[in-house]
Amino acid sequence: MRKRITNNLALKILAFLIAAFLWLVVVNIDDPVDDKTFSNIPVQVTHEEVITDNNNTYQIVDNTQEINVTVTAQRSVLDKIRAEDIVATANMKELTLRTQVPIEVTVKGYTGKYEKATANPRNLQIQIDEEAKNNFPITPTTTGTVRNGYEVGSLKALPEKVTLRGPKRIINNIAKVTAEANVSGLSEDETVEAKLVLYDANNNVIDQTLLANNLGKEGVSVEVELLQVKSVPLKVDTSEVSAAEGYKLGKITVEPQEVEVTGDKSTLAEISEIDIPPSALKLEELTQRTEQTIDISSYLPSGVSLAEENANKVVISIQVQQPGTKSFEISTGSIILENIADGLSINYGSTVDLEIQVKGPNDVLNLFSPAKKVSIDLKNYTEPGTYTVPVSVELPDGCTLVNEVNVEITLENSKQSSKTQGESQNSSQTKTDENNQNGQSE
Repeated sequence: MRKRITNNLALKILAFLIAAFLWLVVVNIDDPVDDKTFSNIPVQVTHEEVITDNNNTYQIVDNTQEINVTVTAQRSVLDKIRAEDIVATANMKELTLRTQVPIEVTVKGYTGKYEKATANPRNLQIQIDEEAKNNFPITPTTTGTVRNGYEVGSLKALPEKVTLRGPKRIINNIAKVTAEANVSGLSEDETVEAKLVLYDANNNVIDQTLLANNLGKEGVSVEVELLQVKSVPLKVDTSEVSAAEGYKLGKITVEPQEVEVTGDKSTLAEISEIDIPPSALKLEELTQRTEQTIDISSYLPSGVSLAEENANKVVISIQVQQPGTKSFEISTGSIILENIADGLSINYGSTVDLEIQVKGPNDVLNLFSPAKKVSIDLKNYTEPGTYTVPVSVELPDGCTLVNEVNVEITLENSKQSSKTQGESQNSSQTKTDENNQNGQSE
């Protein structure tokens, strides 16, 4: 029986087939075929000359520059494959419809060991544009704040122009090219590395991803010159100011009393004040308080400029008195409001102080203080608007106002003006006590 079985070829073949079948079953159970998806696989573009040789350029659109790849293989193989092994290629020679390039996927080092590798999406989407090139001047700019006591002076971009190449629609949209340098904490002249920033006509930043430039590894930088800052008092020559007969000049004040100027160290060292000549303040026959605004720009020494361009105007206030009178400056924040309508608030605008002149015996004037004695009656002003309102002053016996005093006010609905009114009142109140005691007497 044993001999019959061992010598039977048919049985041997059958046994082999059964064994092979069982082996395949075991293998598939222990190492089955499966799928694995790899994300963010970059697509490599080949044969770009198909487009660029025709004076065109292209842009990858629809976020197809990175794709997902699904690999089908036995689990033991999938466990070994890494994202770096997957190569996705788009051959521009296979461009169709001028917008699509098929993506081919291979798994490096695993040829014949996987069943398939599928790209998703299957095509690289591109947009073809006519290429253009142009030269642009570079405008140097700064960000950040230099160290205290200094200010940014002259700037120079290095290089002063740049050549940009890319899609014509983008090149034609460039209105300005800047080199942006961060000068935070700078305290001496320095060449600072900068960032190239492009703007369109609406001052929107332009994406440079699709553009090439000729700056090379050196990039762009900005030469920054720093100037020192110094506070300098103003000296006004008032020799050409005179009062009318029977009047006398009182206190003359300058606001601001000093300004900040910039210049190099040696120039600023020689400046102790800024002189305003008499020709700038030629006033005669004054009979009342007068204010004169002067532009000091033309009186700055050579090599010196204002730290703030809009700080070029100064206001000179001249008090004029008659014998037996005394002048008082009243802060608008100290004016008592009588009969103001519900729901309204008051705003004095740019008026901070009022001047009142009181006539009377000197001994009485010297003791008089207008604190809490200046008021306006708003009984007849019940609607929002701008009005000129007479000012009332409670005076001691024997004293009178030299001139009637009025103040311009704006009445507003409380909700609309509460913030403005609060700021105005707070600003004015800081001077109330001092100003109410301030006066000149004969």
